[in-house]
Amino acid sequence: MSLSLESKCLHLERSSTDGCSHYGAISFPIYQTATYAHPAVGQSTGFDYSRLQNPTREQLERTVAALEGGIDALALSSGMAAIALLMELFSPGDNIIADSDLYGGSIRLFDNVSRKNGITFTRENISALDETGLSSLITPATKAIYIETPTNPMMNVTDIAAVAGIAEKHGLLLIVDNTFMSPYFQNPLSLGADIVIHSGTKFLAGHNDTLAGFIVTNRADIQEKLRFLIKTTGAGLSPFDSWLTLRGIKTLAVRMEKAQENAAKIVGWLKAQPSVTKVIYPGLPEHPGFAVQKKQARGFGSMVTFNVTSEEKAKSILNKVRLIQFAESLGGVETLITYPVTQTHADVPEDIREKNGITTSTLRLSVGIEDADDLVEDLRQALEEK
Repeated sequence: MSLSLESKCLHLERSSTDGCSHYGAISFPIYQTATYAHPAVGQSTGFDYSRLQNPTREQLERTVAALEGGIDALALSSGMAAIALLMELFSPGDNIIADSDLYGGSIRLFDNVSRKNGITFTRENISALDETGLSSLITPATKAIYIETPTNPMMNVTDIAAVAGIAEKHGLLLIVDNTFMSPYFQNPLSLGADIVIHSGTKFLAGHNDTLAGFIVTNRADIQEKLRFLIKTTGAGLSPFDSWLTLRGIKTLAVRMEKAQENAAKIVGWLKAQPSVTKVIYPGLPEHPGFAVQKKQARGFGSMVTFNVTSEEKAKSILNKVRLIQFAESLGGVETLITYPVTQTHADVPEDIREKNGITTSTLRLSVGIEDADDLVEDLRQALEEK
C-alpha cells in the first residue's frame, strides 16, 4: 500500500514478513555489533562488518530515503560528517557555486578543508539571482551548486526548481541542505535536486540527544560513489545513534506541526515589540521568498531570526531567558535561542557576516513544542527594561 508522509515516519512500505525475525518487536532492534559471523565460506547474512552496514542503520537509511523520495540515504556520524563525505565527490580544480549565507560549520569546512584539497568556491546570494545572474557564475570548472533554503540564519528562500533547471542545463549537480525544513515540509529531490543533505541532529532526531547526518540521492551513479566512500572513510552512524534517530523520526510530523504553530504565534508577538527592529520568517507575507516558499514547500518551519535595537539588548535577552535556553543547535523539542556571531557563525569572517546581514544584534530562535503562551511570556520578561 502507498503510505502518506506521516505514516512513512513510522512505517516502511514493505511486506508484512519483512523483519519477522525481530520476534514481533515494534521498536526496531539495536544491533550493537561490530562484525557478523558467516554461515560458510562464500556465504553472508547480508551484513559483514558494521563500518559497511548495520541492520539498525540500514532501517534508518531506508526510512529517510522514503521520506525524501530518494533511492538511497546514507547515515553519518553528524551533519558535518555528511558534508565532508559529500566533498569527496569532487577533485582538485573543481569549482562549487555556494550560497553566501550558509551554516557557519559548512563555511568553515569549505574554507579550511575543501580549499586545501584544491576545491574552489564562488559565493553569492543565490536567492537574489535570476537565470542570467546565476549562469554568469558558471565556469568550465564548475561542478555543482550548493544551497540551503531557507538559509541559516537569514532565512533567504531559493527557488529550488528554477536552480535545478539551470544546473541541469549546464550539467551540474544541485545539492540542497534541507535541514531547516526537514522532509516533512520540503522535498528538494522532487523539485530537481540531485543530492539532499540533513543534519539529522536537528529536526529528524528532534530531541537534542544525539548527532547524525544524512546524504540522500535519487541518482544511481551518485549512490554508487557515496556507498564506496562511506565504507572507505568510515563515518557511518553507530547502531545506538541510528536507533535514537529512528525513534525521533516517529514523531516528526506532530513535532513539526506544533513547532510551526508556536513559531507563527511568536513571530506575530515579536513584530509588535518596540525593541525588535526586524523579524525574518518565510511565513510572513512581506518576506521576499514568501511566494516561492508556498510553492515549493508544505510549510514555513519553526526557525525565526530577529534583530533587536542593540548588541547590549541582544545580550540582555540571552542572559534573561529562563524557559527558552541559550544554546547552539536547533530542531529539538526544546526552544533554543542562539547568538550567531559568537556561536554558529563565529568562524565566518566579519565582513561576510555583515554582508549577509548577521550583526551583533541578530538572534535566532529554534521554536520547540512547549506551550506558545509560556514561550511568549518568557520573551516578554527577557525584553522588559529593568
